[in-house]
Amino acid sequence: MKTDVAIVGAGLAGSTLAIELGRRGYGVAVFEQSEFPREKPCGEGLMPRGVAALEEMGIATEKLGAEIRGLRLYFGEWLAENAFGGRDATRRVIGRGMRRRDLDAALARRASETPGVVLHTGMRVSAPLVEQGRVTGLVVEGQSVRAPLVVAADGARSRMRHALGLNLEARKKRVGMRMHFRRGAGFPEQTHVEIFAGKGYELYVTPLPEEEFLVAALVETEALRGRPGEDFRRWCGAQPALRERMRDATPVSDLLTASPLSGRARRRVLPGLVLLGDAAGFTDPITAGGMTEALETARMLAAHLAAAKLWNEDILEAFDKRREAAMRDVSRMAASCLWLTRHPRWLAPALQIACRAPRLTLHAIGAARGVRRLFGDSPRLEVSRIAA
Repeated sequence: MKTDVAIVGAGLAGSTLAIELGRRGYGVAVFEQSEFPREKPCGEGLMPRGVAALEEMGIATEKLGAEIRGLRLYFGEWLAENAFGGRDATRRVIGRGMRRRDLDAALARRASETPGVVLHTGMRVSAPLVEQGRVTGLVVEGQSVRAPLVVAADGARSRMRHALGLNLEARKKRVGMRMHFRRGAGFPEQTHVEIFAGKGYELYVTPLPEEEFLVAALVETEALRGRPGEDFRRWCGAQPALRERMRDATPVSDLLTASPLSGRARRRVLPGLVLLGDAAGFTDPITAGGMTEALETARMLAAHLAAAKLWNEDILEAFDKRREAAMRDVSRMAASCLWLTRHPRWLAPALQIACRAPRLTLHAIGAARGVRRLFGDSPRLEVSRIAA
């Protein structure tokens, strides 16, 4: 079979692109160094547009994840809550909390079943092939694999991005941690993704199937004081609402860490190459939209390639500009939220503005979280003070 596109990484972005291209008649080779199922530190909350994308690819999300009906952001004594609500065409507008190991495995399985797609697991890509200034293929387990287009979807610490000299060091070093729990009998069912912002860290609490929930932390290295487990417990204990929930919770997984969780790219496209997903530049997940962004940009790339006659540099640059425009609200929302966590004296004025201009605020929140049809769905934004 002819290989039109070689993809490095079979995570959310890589598998989604393979599925979409295979369905359009292209020959796709995907190379993944791990085997499925695999674990990955991740917030595990998929926003409504991500859920819709999976269902359009034929993946039954209700079998994979618990319902997410909105988001709650805790900033010290302030709580901002956004409920999704409404319907989008024939679907309820909901998100899903799902174990990343299950979601990745489901997408990889669907990719391997798609005509035209060959998925190679347990195979390490060691380097790109570059000839006369153009990426023409990959070196896989010592063998050359050529393709008209190479897509690097190999994560926030992308080996391909480093090998091509495209990596930029992050301004702040970040460490990721995650641990799963089963909720205690006396604690009510969780229906929202909850984000707790503290000094130098954020905690993401996501409802999962079978009465489980995830606590994930994204931390600046300056906030680390001791052993990861001790720091993790300290951050959770500093948030009253989370501390109460975890009192009777039972751990069901070990604490998993990833370091550093950072990465930016000098360029996201080169002749013959596209960086995709986190490999294109790690968007801070305080917006809770990282997985949705990976799915949507992969589908965007597939549609863009299918509409083009030649996959030259101009076509790839046009895609990159379109992607940047589509994700602009996500980046701005993340930057704004993080700035507020580092400058708490501005929290009260910012939230008062949010209350006075809820439509504008909800538009920004909705775009960042993958809920675009906000104005017709009567969404709710509630801002309140909570007990210290």
